[in-house]
Amino acid sequence: MDSIATQHKSVKKEWIFQLIIHLLVFHFVIMDHEKGQLKYELYWYQLWFFTNYVWANLLISYVFLPKLFYRKKYLQFGLSTLLVLAAVLFIEEFLIDPFIFPDTRLADLKGVLLSSGKILSVLVALAGTKIAWDAIQRQRELDELKIMVKESELSFLNSQINPHFLFNNLNNLYSYAVEQSPKTPEIILGLSGVLRYMLYECRESTVSLTKEIDHLLNFIQLYELQIEGRGSVEFVTKNIDDEYKIAPLILNVFVENAFKHSQSGQSDQIKIAISVTVNERGELTFICQNNYLPMSSEQHGIGLENVKKRLNLLYPEQYELKINQTADEFFVSLKIKLSKT
Repeated sequence: MDSIATQHKSVKKEWIFQLIIHLLVFHFVIMDHEKGQLKYELYWYQLWFFTNYVWANLLISYVFLPKLFYRKKYLQFGLSTLLVLAAVLFIEEFLIDPFIFPDTRLADLKGVLLSSGKILSVLVALAGTKIAWDAIQRQRELDELKIMVKESELSFLNSQINPHFLFNNLNNLYSYAVEQSPKTPEIILGLSGVLRYMLYECRESTVSLTKEIDHLLNFIQLYELQIEGRGSVEFVTKNIDDEYKIAPLILNVFVENAFKHSQSGQSDQIKIAISVTVNERGELTFICQNNYLPMSSEQHGIGLENVKKRLNLLYPEQYELKINQTADEFFVSLKIKLSKT
């Protein structure tokens, strides 16, 4: 129903636009110059002549353009338009003129050429505005389609975040449960808090920066429980202001990647350093460093590819991502221009 209503509204706007254009063109048709002075000569029979132009324009604009020109049948369009021009000229010279001015003789070659020029200029003006209108509509539809594709792709990418996170943490939780570790209830509670944020706080395209950092802290603490006593985790923030907004769960992937691959290849001496700062221009700088053993460097999962696609969609030309990998360290630097509330 909404689509039909939108279509009817668009058609109504087009006909109003066409009415205004026709009135403007008619205004120029009745204008005349005499001894350098602009004057208007409005006679009833001028409506006859202009009506002759209108039917031709409607045929060209609403039949020939969509069925021939837009389908790249240029030869058929050209021939059909020429036939219409000839018909308009015939009606004007052999039907309207003799009826209105019965005492005048038929136009000579010069008169026919002058009439042809006038007819052509009017039809070009009318049909040209129709082409311009269609071009604007097509561009608008293309922009709307791009937005729909972007939203669909973002929805798909966001849907990958929770399963990816759950897959990694449920495996860890299962291991602690089997071992009957006293940390198991704390991990469940932390996991519940993180999932609550993902489900209820991340429905908008952007969230408060302070909420996102609080969530990131909980996220880090959840993972930190799993490496307690086997290394160190450092998390530093600076100039975090509630007036800034950020796309949710952008930073999680890098943190998760750091913990996952530091743990997978080594049992101790894990070192993870994370910092988030915002400068006076509203530019966020996120840095995440982690060590690893070479055996764990071959695969960094789907998370990084996911977040790169999200950054391209959410922050086109507004972010800078650098990922460096050495023999024993993985380094991520992300800069984003934040928006304000």
